[in-house]
Amino acid sequence: MNRDSSDEDDDRESFLEQNDRKNQHPNPHHQPSSSPRRSLSSSLHVEDLRTFGNGVRRRFSNLNLKRYLFAVFLPLFILLLYFSTDFRTLFSSKFPVLNLDPLSDRMRESELRALYLLRQQQNSLLSLWNHSSSNSSSSIPSPTFDSIQSALLPLIALNKQIEQVLLSPHNSPNNSTALSSDSDPSATAPGLFSTCQSIHRRLPGRKTMDWKPRPDKFLFAVCLSGQMSNHLICLEKHMFFAALLNRVLVFPSSRFDYHYSRVLDIDHINTCLGSKLVLNFEEFEEMRKNRLRIDKFICYFSSPTPCYVDEEHVKKLKALGISIGSKLESPWKEDIKKPSKRTAQEVVAKFSSNDDVIAIGDVFYADVETEWLMQPGGPLAHKCKTLIEPSRLITLTAQRFIQTFLGKNFIALHFRRHGFLKFCNAKKPSCFYPIPQAASCIARLIERANAPVIYLSTDAAESETNLLQSLLVVNGKTIPLVKRPPPNSAEKWDALLYRHHLEDDPQVEAMLDKSICAMSSVFIGAAGSTFTEDILRLRKDWDSASSCDEYLCQGELPDFKAEDE
Repeated sequence: MNRDSSDEDDDRESFLEQNDRKNQHPNPHHQPSSSPRRSLSSSLHVEDLRTFGNGVRRRFSNLNLKRYLFAVFLPLFILLLYFSTDFRTLFSSKFPVLNLDPLSDRMRESELRALYLLRQQQNSLLSLWNHSSSNSSSSIPSPTFDSIQSALLPLIALNKQIEQVLLSPHNSPNNSTALSSDSDPSATAPGLFSTCQSIHRRLPGRKTMDWKPRPDKFLFAVCLSGQMSNHLICLEKHMFFAALLNRVLVFPSSRFDYHYSRVLDIDHINTCLGSKLVLNFEEFEEMRKNRLRIDKFICYFSSPTPCYVDEEHVKKLKALGISIGSKLESPWKEDIKKPSKRTAQEVVAKFSSNDDVIAIGDVFYADVETEWLMQPGGPLAHKCKTLIEPSRLITLTAQRFIQTFLGKNFIALHFRRHGFLKFCNAKKPSCFYPIPQAASCIARLIERANAPVIYLSTDAAESETNLLQSLLVVNGKTIPLVKRPPPNSAEKWDALLYRHHLEDDPQVEAMLDKSICAMSSVFIGAAGSTFTEDILRLRKDWDSASSCDEYLCQGELPDFKAEDE
């Protein structure tokens, strides 16, 4: 305290003395009475010496302080200048090839890449939000936990990728974890990014029944509704009825129905069952020779027509040389538009007969033991994955096509359009979606499945498929839609069909499409289509089903619907 107060007094005294000297010489031409040396020596008293010493020490102390501060702040200033100055741009005009800070360049590139990925993540989250909002404002059930989890896992993987992008400049150039701008997101989080897992539904304790028919009793299959897919479902149900009624099943003639031996392997069915329980029409014809007749029609459906058979088909049967021993009658009232749930016991009670050959008509709409029928592998005991499946030639051709064009990981899309607009709009809700909405739904599934290509099975016009292709852009990349190319002698993947003269059969082509779709990693189907349902049956039976399998835009309403006629 004394030192501080004396310093202040010294400063005050020095200041007063300077002012006194100025006031004593107001005239610049005035000459002092004594010499400067004498005046200076006479004025140097003890207090003046103390004041002078304090001033010197003060000036010396201030000088040291300034040097100390300079020594401290100079390195900080240099560091600040280093990190805030872009030397590359500063000297680019004189040294265009000199790269003074490659780390800074990599950091800037990684930051731009991270911003791009963050924008993708934001768009995905907004899409998920809008999807959940549209569900909450409609009668459609809210998304399940599994669907939410499947939607969030790709975003978690994307977040991991952003983290690695930001860290990549600090890795060495030879470090394999550093990501380029074209890195595959699945490589950053294997097992997370692809959320589609295989589903194996086959249970060891499934409910089955043995098919042990009497060799001289037959059930003549009649399937008329819809196209091939409907008929295959009808035949599958006929096999179940034949087992319940202890009869051998006879497939219809190609002159009355489809040429089943071209698309199905009937020998495969009998091999799986361990006995000859299914006959094609030619074998039945040879066995019965001059006794080609249906002894009794016991119609499963009574309405709109008995056995769902019209007069035209009765004439076709008679043209095959088949006589009909009785008129078409039904033991109960059953309408195809409102089928009743029936049990196996009811079928046995109503349709058992001592006649050699019976027919029960079209049973596509029959609702009998549905859970039993829908089991993987079907309701009958056999040693194969499934009984009704594409022929060996078609299966091999499908495998060759996949090996040529698609590879192991691909999505299959059944895009039903022809005649589907009116069909779907008659349902509530409609199942017909505008192309942009369909593209958005497909793109979301592509991100979940992380598949590079889509196999397209469709009856749509090129105007629709071309628009769909232009809109399928995911993460900046166009996902190609692959269709079966027209016949070309230079291509050998379909050589088996040509060798057996099956290349021009539309039903063979349809079954080939089903086979390819059934072997895909993920399948997108058309709601309400039996073509789709038969593919789902094959995927279930072949253990190729995926947790991501779904109908197109499943859980969504079309964003626009035309008025009714």
